[in-house]
Amino acid sequence: MAFQRGFKTWANIIAADARAELGLSLTARLDPIVLAESLDIPVIALSGFAAAAPEVEYLIDGEPEVFSAMTVFAGRRRLIVHNDGHTPARQSSNIGHELSHGLLAHPPTPALDAAGCRIWNQDFEDEAGWLSGCLLIPEPAALAIARGRWTVEGAAVHFGVSAAMVTFRLNATGARKRAARERSRRAA
Repeated sequence: MAFQRGFKTWANIIAADARAELGLSLTARLDPIVLAESLDIPVIALSGFAAAAPEVEYLIDGEPEVFSAMTVFAGRRRLIVHNDGHTPARQSSNIGHELSHGLLAHPPTPALDAAGCRIWNQDFEDEAGWLSGCLLIPEPAALAIARGRWTVEGAAVHFGVSAAMVTFRLNATGARKRAARERSRRAA
């Protein structure tokens, strides 16, 4: 992941601003559905389409890893469809990722090219993935985890994310190394 200079700082600011608008501290749990409501972005569970299109059950129960979430556009309006066959922690990450596309004002693109192949903008996906992590576990929260406020598993429960997401944010922010340096300085 090679981001433009200043992107990570900007992502931290966006995440802090979004949390502030919801009245949340940087160590509180962010509910992506509440954030979506505040942004006026409807979120629809994939299972809501099962009556009209029974084949979506395959994506929910058969192979849920095939489909996580997507943003659908109607003009400039966004709508998120997510796979409610995933765990609640995964759903939070999926919805957070799609909300991040909106917060970053990523423009709509066709889903498929003329040959039927998926169109994928890796830079947009990387940016949305990074911002989603900032929204769900801001850098100060990662530092609090590294300082011992929560275990990885406890933090996962507190923030409503997977242990893998907690570990990713601890590593991505350098929180463990920073907390270890703080402990070394205090011990000296």
